[in-house]
Amino acid sequence: MEYFNVFYQSLFSIIALLILTKLLGYRQVSQFSMFDYINGITIGSIAAEMAIDLEGNFLKPLLAMVVYAVFVILLSKISQKSIPLRRLINGKAIMLYQDGKIYNENLRKAKMDVDEFLVECRVNGYFDLSQIESAVLEPNGKISFLPVTEDRPATPKDLGIKPAQEEIFANIIIDGHIMKENLKHVGRDQNWLNQQLDGQNIKKPEDVFLAICDKQGNFYAFPKMDHLVDKDILG
Repeated sequence: MEYFNVFYQSLFSIIALLILTKLLGYRQVSQFSMFDYINGITIGSIAAEMAIDLEGNFLKPLLAMVVYAVFVILLSKISQKSIPLRRLINGKAIMLYQDGKIYNENLRKAKMDVDEFLVECRVNGYFDLSQIESAVLEPNGKISFLPVTEDRPATPKDLGIKPAQEEIFANIIIDGHIMKENLKHVGRDQNWLNQQLDGQNIKKPEDVFLAICDKQGNFYAFPKMDHLVDKDILG
């Protein structure tokens, strides 16, 4: 009986978590503020407690989860309309480096030492600080870098070139299944798709792991590979 209780309470807690996370939004963990992150951990901990509560009283932890989720949603709505509250909850950006100067007091405020800052610079491809104009610690904990204009990569606009606007590629075939709505979205039909597959010596859509296409007709197909590739060229 206890195992049955754990089973259905676990199932119920998963459903409750799914609903609450849908309500909380689709932001990634890297986009969370510290407040959002801690609340997410707390809600998950309550859900885990609900799953293994042998007394079968899941209403109390469910109520606690709902209270946390509703509070987060309300704060999110309020902070969208109030800049001071938004900065209080989510924090604000901190300037760490600008015009060749490292702001050590701002580093201290950000709970970061100079070694950590230099690591972040190198991870983002800046081994020479003179290539950086500004570095800003964002509220989500990531550092944004503005390169010195002379050192940034050249763009087509810099070169006086006007290339055609690229389009998002649609998934036409996924694991052998034709995505008919996506095929229609790019303005193509089944006959066109069959011709493209024939041109790449692919007999039928079922042999394709992934095929993508854009509205300009750029088409790429990746056949299924039924054998394991065990070469380690990175080791």
